[in-house]
Amino acid sequence: MATKPHRRRSALAAGKTGKSARLRFIPLGGVGEIGKNMYVLEYGDDIIVIDSGLMFPDQELPGIDFIVPDISYLEANREKVLGILLTHGHEDHTGGLPFVLQRLNVPLYGTRLTLGLVGNKLREDLPLLEPRMKEVKAGDVVEVGPFNIRFIAVSHSIPDGVALSIETPLGRVVHTGDFKLDSTPIDGRITDYGAFAEEGDKGALLLLSDSTNAERKGFTPSERLIGGTLDHLYRNYRTRRLIISSFASNVHRIQQVVDGAARFNRKVVFLGRSMVRNVELAKSLGYLHVDEKMVLPVEDIGKAPENQLVVMTTGSQGEPFSGLVMMSRGEHKQISLGERDAVFLLASVIPGNEKLVNNTINRLFSIGCEVVYESDKLTHVSGHASSEELKIMLNLVRPQYFVPIHGEYRHLAHHSQLAQDVGIPARNIFIMANGEVLTFQKGARPHTRERVQAGAVVIDGNAVGEIKGRVMKERLELAEGGIIVISLALGQGGSLLAPVIVESRGFFVQDEDSDVLNEIRSASEKVVKELSGSQMIDAEALAKGIKNRVREVMRRRNASYAVVLPLISVTGGSRGSKNWFEL
Repeated sequence: MATKPHRRRSALAAGKTGKSARLRFIPLGGVGEIGKNMYVLEYGDDIIVIDSGLMFPDQELPGIDFIVPDISYLEANREKVLGILLTHGHEDHTGGLPFVLQRLNVPLYGTRLTLGLVGNKLREDLPLLEPRMKEVKAGDVVEVGPFNIRFIAVSHSIPDGVALSIETPLGRVVHTGDFKLDSTPIDGRITDYGAFAEEGDKGALLLLSDSTNAERKGFTPSERLIGGTLDHLYRNYRTRRLIISSFASNVHRIQQVVDGAARFNRKVVFLGRSMVRNVELAKSLGYLHVDEKMVLPVEDIGKAPENQLVVMTTGSQGEPFSGLVMMSRGEHKQISLGERDAVFLLASVIPGNEKLVNNTINRLFSIGCEVVYESDKLTHVSGHASSEELKIMLNLVRPQYFVPIHGEYRHLAHHSQLAQDVGIPARNIFIMANGEVLTFQKGARPHTRERVQAGAVVIDGNAVGEIKGRVMKERLELAEGGIIVISLALGQGGSLLAPVIVESRGFFVQDEDSDVLNEIRSASEKVVKELSGSQMIDAEALAKGIKNRVREVMRRRNASYAVVLPLISVTGGSRGSKNWFEL
């Protein structure tokens, strides 16, 4: 399949390259980190973007929902952006689209399942948006401006993943996407070795390759091994209700759970909004095969014997409002867990989620469940290539230059060493940072002397902000020490019109220091007396004086260092006037 470019190609794109034409590769996310993958290829006046992912926050970002790449560079060059190419449907590659498409409503190129998952997400997050989706399949070649893009089948932990071979006027760029060389995938769709070899035979200027498992020796096991684990679990827990938690997007694993349930005569209940939504989508598109007679609605769960049930749910990462976590807390409306239940976590823990997952496991044990989660029981198989597979990919493509992507810095460094092991010179390998620009120009050596704005943007509900902003600093301070609010009502000259009110939240003191709030009140009153008497009170100086005096009290009493917030109102003033102050 080939499509026409959706806007007029520039003079450079039309073939008038000249010595000044440059090809630039710019990672806006996905290098030096796991998540928020976004990569830019720019030639002349044309840009294509590969993926638009998110990353989940760690404990240093309390209250933040997720993190997406800073797209300031793309917004500044919006007329050049021709489209976004999606390699597969995982959130770390597509989860940033609701944020991005509000600012850049450009065409999306992806396979059927990928666009289906994205469409569900966009209908929920941006119901008024009408995205321009262009469906492709492995083997298609699509022309987008000066870029000729071949989509190549790869095996991963979600169906319909693709790699990209992008022919540009200065050379071919191969992007592997997330992949592994699984010879026995659940859906029979293997990574297309031949296509990668063909692209290598044509000559590859640059290879961009998944580095997630670069530290892991050997080969990543086949997803089919999970089938054996499930058979063992079904046989050993015949008398119990089975609760199985996995990623809602792992259609292969859901298929294995369903197939096992069919062999052992169990009904399946799908639980959790994303699980139910993804199952329905995968069934409708033909990626998941389920006998409808096996599926039991959650509201009918009491109609089947418990030892004939399998509950497939979300929550393998300890997400606070997921099905498994709600059940572990005893807060789920339809299901209560206990000694009759066996719980299996068929997923590895994403770095940063360890505490959430461990808390969930501990709660499940405390209510009597048997929990299976250890990696040595083969409850999870990675979807990413290990070191020997990465070397095979390097040998198939044989690139002139190499950039490891999709990984923390140590993963990129290990992948760089693997490339050197197969013969790529160290001088031709670039370990990049987000925002760094790798520039290719005819007759010149590639360089990384330029940078563009890049970084992370935090999403909190509907609010969007910088990751190092004032709000995050305040949240951390509040989380560590709590807050003390001191309310004062003053006359024009600064005299107190009512007793000082001191309230605290999250402020911890020893029992013998229970009168510390009274001491804080007295200290605040003294500051007011010292500064009163003038014709007009200096509210800023008063607030600063109260903060300093209260901190002295906390230091002397060995109390926690709470945030001190004076609220000062002056009679005759209004909020926003010079006679009103709030600091």
